Amino acid sequence: MNVDSVSTAAATPDVEQPWADLGLRAEEYARIRDILRRRPTSAELAMYSVMWSEHCSYKSSKVHLRRFGDATPAALANGSTTMLAGIGENAGVVDIGDGWAVTFKAESHNHPSFVEPYQGAATGVGGIIRDIIAMGARPVAVMDSLRFGAVDHPDTARVVHGVVAGVGGYGNCIGLPNIGGEVYFDPSYQGNPLVNALCVGALRHEDLHLANATGLGNVIVLFGARTGGDGIGGVSVLASETFEDTGPSKRPAVQVGDPFREKLLIECCLELFHAGVVEGIQDLGGAGLSCATSELASAGDGGMRVALEQVPLRDPSLRPEEILMSESQERMMAVVRPDRLEEFLAITDRWEVESAVLGEVTDTGRLEITWHGETVVDVPPRTVAHEGPVYERPYARPDWLDARQADRAEDLPRAQDGSALREQVLAMVASPNLCSRAWVTDQYDRYVLGNTAMATPDDAGIVRVDETTGRGVALALDGNGRFAALDPFAGAQLALSEAYRNVGVTGAVPIAVTDCLNAGSPEEPGAMWQFAEVVRGLAEATVELGTPVTGGNVSFYNSTGDTAIHPTPVVGVLGVLDDVDRRIPSGWSAAGQALYLLGTTRDELSGSAWAEVVHGHLGGLPPQVDLAAERLLAAVMLAASRDGLVDAAHDVSDGGLVQALVEGCLRHGVGARIWLDGLLQRDGVDLTAALFGESVARAVVAVLRSEEIRFTDVATARGLPHVRIGVTDDAGGPAGRPELEITGVGTFDLAELGTAHEGTLPRLFG
Repeated sequence: MNVDSVSTAAATPDVEQPWADLGLRAEEYARIRDILRRRPTSAELAMYSVMWSEHCSYKSSKVHLRRFGDATPAALANGSTTMLAGIGENAGVVDIGDGWAVTFKAESHNHPSFVEPYQGAATGVGGIIRDIIAMGARPVAVMDSLRFGAVDHPDTARVVHGVVAGVGGYGNCIGLPNIGGEVYFDPSYQGNPLVNALCVGALRHEDLHLANATGLGNVIVLFGARTGGDGIGGVSVLASETFEDTGPSKRPAVQVGDPFREKLLIECCLELFHAGVVEGIQDLGGAGLSCATSELASAGDGGMRVALEQVPLRDPSLRPEEILMSESQERMMAVVRPDRLEEFLAITDRWEVESAVLGEVTDTGRLEITWHGETVVDVPPRTVAHEGPVYERPYARPDWLDARQADRAEDLPRAQDGSALREQVLAMVASPNLCSRAWVTDQYDRYVLGNTAMATPDDAGIVRVDETTGRGVALALDGNGRFAALDPFAGAQLALSEAYRNVGVTGAVPIAVTDCLNAGSPEEPGAMWQFAEVVRGLAEATVELGTPVTGGNVSFYNSTGDTAIHPTPVVGVLGVLDDVDRRIPSGWSAAGQALYLLGTTRDELSGSAWAEVVHGHLGGLPPQVDLAAERLLAAVMLAASRDGLVDAAHDVSDGGLVQALVEGCLRHGVGARIWLDGLLQRDGVDLTAALFGESVARAVVAVLRSEEIRFTDVATARGLPHVRIGVTDDAGGPAGRPELEITGVGTFDLAELGTAHEGTLPRLFG
């Protein structure tokens, strides 16, 4: 094999190189030559191309993402969060009390999941799990946010079946509960499905580890799966270009995952950390060895020398540049003191995890990689990992947005009688975006490990962290591309508001945020403006809510030709419960409880599910953001939880009040009698707005009769608007079956509602 070494590169400056095919721009290639003062070798070119890709370098988003870092001090000051690690690490880490910490992060695997849905989704789950392991934590749960194209498009079923099976197959095999998430369908995601995965892990404070290559003479060890040709340039290239109508112009193999090997890797890493034999561990995700070596060296205090021929290979024909670009899964890299190497290798052997010593930490300040004695990489590591190009892309508010915002859903025709409203309710609860997700979530194991206290279909997932005290965390993952398409600034804040509310209504204290910011091409000024507004909105909202962003992910180029997705910020919020036994579920379980609607209802229908289902409409302005009201609602729910005042609480969001009522009834088969006259009179809205409007900072709570006065006193004392709208009831109608009766609308047999709610996805996807 002829090798393009550093000496060869210096002697042949005019050799033509495929920099454009690797996604580099002419000015970027020129900059690499300036850095090295020669042309790059093939291996160096491969490293720079993947590490300077949009996916790895954040070159178009960095100038905007700085807002999160700037907002962190104010968010910390305005809340109760103690952050132990934040943006820039493999995952954020926050203190949850009693010496416990949790680490959590969401990331996208969008483009690979369109090309090969099963493996794209599966390896997305595997990758985010390894980020959590690298912090020294034991993974305890996963979540996912999935968006697909139109339900009636011929290609949607292919993607849905593959992605759902991939998420479930990997998570179930590895033995982690999938505790929640979301599934949406919209034509804007037809060629660009969104697969955003979240993982949360638990650790003691003293077990926190950060990844860097420090300590002269320390050994660099690669361990885990062998390196193959799968995923060469995979996510780093796929996620850095737009799909054309004919498909992606570059189709590298999507990574192939092995959850059983990853399970061994989890236990092996935790034992390595516990034994104290590693200085740090870095996972190999996007950009593979290129990323791990350059980031470890860049974050360290010296340099690194690696012998690439020592990498265990599945395919011995791989060239050095291919080995560096490969994104083969289930691999980790460790920094080990020489005197602990034997112990390290004994532990990896015990777990049957293959390992290989590749090199050592040096004091040269350079990353040097050799191939059978010839130097094929000799670069300053920071120029690869942290000092890539940064672009201030031009951005401008799209000209078409004024017309879209002027086309208000509030001006659309409304039902004139109860019969028409009843038909709309049935259509809504059976619609693809409001129907039961059981067809999806029943393919996931929600209770493996035995510490799941709450999971889908409840508003948030809750896992127990400390089995002695019951201390645990609540998580919600939410987004609304329709709202963001109307106003990206408000849309981002509404995504955070909903996730914050879903956590808050369980009785948890929301303390931290992670995000996946999904957008179109950064080279299109309108899409770039949407992204900038999303970041601005989210950063400002985290300050007001006191919930800092601890980490996350940007996914650009979610476009097919000139058609981009709705800007879709997906926001994860983490909250803390001192005892998960006091959690508040989302469905009422007994008759005779008073139902209250908390918060204020406005005439807000633009961007709503009602506008989509009943009228096929997207226009107007999304609901008014009210972050102070969200904090107030969460504070009242915390007090209600601690004092045992409520039996259930369901947030009001997608589909409005009626959707919350339907889901609250169906959760345990207990009906309700509802009257809305007091709400209509107090808030000055009609039945359509009351039933289907999506005003923020609202929840339906089922209050124990014995605690009704105490609960209303708490709400009144704190200034939270509340109105009694009904009572839970399992007596049933003439047929003796439980019902949902809404005065002015009609009566719904719960069996009828259940059939409508639960039959849609099985009918569509088998």
